[in-house]
Amino acid sequence: METAREESGSGSEDDASTVREDSASVADVSVEVATVDAMLNKLCRKYNRHRKKTKKLKKWKRLENLQHLVLIITAVVFVVVIIMWSLLWYFTFRRESNSGVYFAGMFRVPNVEFIPEYRHADSSEFVSMANQIQHVVSSVYRSSSVSKLYKHTVISDLSNSDKGGVLVHFWMIFVVPRLKAPTVCEECVSAILKDSVLTSLKNRSSVGFLLGLPVDIDSILINVALRSDYTSTATGSECVDKLYAGLPDVMVPLNVFSSWGGLSCTIKLTSAPGSIIRLTVSSLSIEPTDCIYDALTVYDALLPMRVKILHRQCESVRVPFSLVSTSNVMLLSFRLAQGNKSFRGFFQAITEQECVSVIGMPASPTEAGEITSPFYPSLLPSVCSCTWKLQTPNSALGVALKFQNYILSPKDLTPCEHGWWKVNEVLYCGTYVSHMTVFRIPERSVEVVFRCSSRSAEQPFSATYSIYNTSQPCPEGHFLCSTGLCVEKERRCDGLDDCQDESDEVFCSNPIKNCVGSSPLHPLYICNGEKDCPNGRDEINCTQETSCSGIRYQCRSGACILKKNAKCDGVPDCLDHSDEKDCACGQPSLVKRVIDSTHPKERVVGGVNSVEGEWPWQVSLHFSGSLYCGASVITSEWLVSAAHCFSRERLSDARQWMAHMGMLTQGSAKHVAEIQRIVVHEYYNARNFDYDIALLQLKKAWPSILTPYIQPICLPAASQSFSDGHRCWVTGWGYRAEQDKVLPSVLQKAKVSLMSQSECKRTYGPVSPRMLCAGVSSGEQDACRGDSGGPLSCQLSEGGRWFLTGIVSWGSGCGRPNFPGVYTRVAKFISWINNHTNN
Repeated sequence: METAREESGSGSEDDASTVREDSASVADVSVEVATVDAMLNKLCRKYNRHRKKTKKLKKWKRLENLQHLVLIITAVVFVVVIIMWSLLWYFTFRRESNSGVYFAGMFRVPNVEFIPEYRHADSSEFVSMANQIQHVVSSVYRSSSVSKLYKHTVISDLSNSDKGGVLVHFWMIFVVPRLKAPTVCEECVSAILKDSVLTSLKNRSSVGFLLGLPVDIDSILINVALRSDYTSTATGSECVDKLYAGLPDVMVPLNVFSSWGGLSCTIKLTSAPGSIIRLTVSSLSIEPTDCIYDALTVYDALLPMRVKILHRQCESVRVPFSLVSTSNVMLLSFRLAQGNKSFRGFFQAITEQECVSVIGMPASPTEAGEITSPFYPSLLPSVCSCTWKLQTPNSALGVALKFQNYILSPKDLTPCEHGWWKVNEVLYCGTYVSHMTVFRIPERSVEVVFRCSSRSAEQPFSATYSIYNTSQPCPEGHFLCSTGLCVEKERRCDGLDDCQDESDEVFCSNPIKNCVGSSPLHPLYICNGEKDCPNGRDEINCTQETSCSGIRYQCRSGACILKKNAKCDGVPDCLDHSDEKDCACGQPSLVKRVIDSTHPKERVVGGVNSVEGEWPWQVSLHFSGSLYCGASVITSEWLVSAAHCFSRERLSDARQWMAHMGMLTQGSAKHVAEIQRIVVHEYYNARNFDYDIALLQLKKAWPSILTPYIQPICLPAASQSFSDGHRCWVTGWGYRAEQDKVLPSVLQKAKVSLMSQSECKRTYGPVSPRMLCAGVSSGEQDACRGDSGGPLSCQLSEGGRWFLTGIVSWGSGCGRPNFPGVYTRVAKFISWINNHTNN
């Protein structure tokens, strides 16, 4: 517009027309301009209205944004509060959260006839009976002190009872705040049910009533279980299988295979009423892990009840074995971790044996018959009985029972754990041992009654019976051992334990050396590594092959030589040099000799501080984070310790143990290893500590770079012998005195002397051949609590290798005068150790 006005103010005459023309144009333009102005005014008014409206909208938008911001802030605060509450719950109130507590139980309902339909959980008869029982049990607990915690009862199975009636297997579930878990303890839950029945008992009967339902109070069993046990046995689980054996002796096959995904399953076995079940395990391929990851557990019930465990198998089975139930039900529970695992076997219904025999004894002492445990060669069930009546031809003859791996001892006040015996009204307890024994009964008429008394299935036993002359139990020229065996008199005091209890080798006078002349030397002096004769006659020709016995060294070829201590002595004695193989052991290399001068006499009992690397095989075993026992390294994967360290149920869980290795001061271990499994000797006797030895397998071998700090100790040969008074060392972090309450931090060592077995028996009495004594007469050097399972280390000669001669086992107090420490004699267990560690 400004440019067009400049143009209208110029011009000449010639341009008039043009101007006129232009005037029209301008007019037109004026009209155009007028029109544009109107449009602009219109647009301006519209813009102003829009602007006002926009201002209002912006105002409203600002308000909306503020609201959104408030909402966002509120949401963020809410999320933060939720997260903080969750963390607070997790770390502070977690114990107050609820958890399911599961109980497996069973009881007998008498006066109710068992019908075949009860075997099927989907039958109307089962459902009707189960609902009735479930209602009764629920009513009892909903009116009890735990009513607020009780959730429900599930009837799992109904089976017939050998006492008549129906045996009920059931689950009970409680929802319990963790802090109130003791409210529904196993004993409490059981007591509620028993008390409800107890009030209705009459006329000394064991049958009472639960809201009209007859229940045998003596049959009530309840124990706590795992949720996984419940889910694996619950109705509808894909993993549950029920098999039935209706015909006697017909084999029903059982095969279980695990893929790489692992498996946790149960199989319920039942047989015809009036029969029992025999299960045969043909093979089981699993990883040996202390039943933690792989296991077969067999129950004498249809639910996984701890008190009804018949047998647990934690290792592979290569030699088939059988076991029997006490009724017509059995449960197999498989826990198989990842990998190719398998089980093969079968079960069958068998008739219960009436184990009663009347035996007429033969007149000749050489003739003999055999008695065996019930269902032999199957494992002994938890409940069984046998009676044998034997009669000899005349009153001068008695009955001799020769057992292969069993011994009878007079019963004391403690219960019998491995068999209860009554022989002509005199009570005895049976115990498993690793040798033969003879039990003699000096009477013509003999009644022998046997009762099973173990909680679970045990090894079978057999005994040959024969007559013997009561006035002369052993043949002429024989010696009667305490074990009942008879050995030739010339074998007494020859250094060999022919009696299996050393009764032919203790309290012997020192044999004559016969160093001069051509008379043969006593076997104790020949090639024992010490120069007993001035002329050295006792230590010549030691590599000469000889007949094999317990006091001769046996080479890997099977040949035996005279030398007793040939193993790893630095001299090849066997023709195949096998005595010097596998000898990377027992040679500590001291790393640094630093002794804490401020505490020079910290004591095990009478001990001093060890130095770094001095005892590289010493292990400190910690249970749940605390020192509990000691152990010794014997290979890169195995430790050896004492069985009594793991004898209680809670101590048998390998997951709770850690091995602290290469350690001088507590807390400074060079390597801490997890334990994969614990192998306690099968004949361990918790009462007298016989067979007190256990093996521990590490999950992972210790790294070879730690060899200066961690090294195995040499295992002795079975023939290894030391003279009385030989000086050895006991080590450990145990208490320094009997009344001490503070454990030392530094590994202690104390020098002790080996004692003769005769002196050991004079002190303690019943010391088995698998034990040895070591100490000092003053008692100033000894092991104590906390040292159990640790090594008694002995050197054959100065500068030679160290051998594990003993394992700290037991004793009378700590450091008492004339009461030495008692150790497990390792040389007696070499075959047992090799059988486990070489597989």
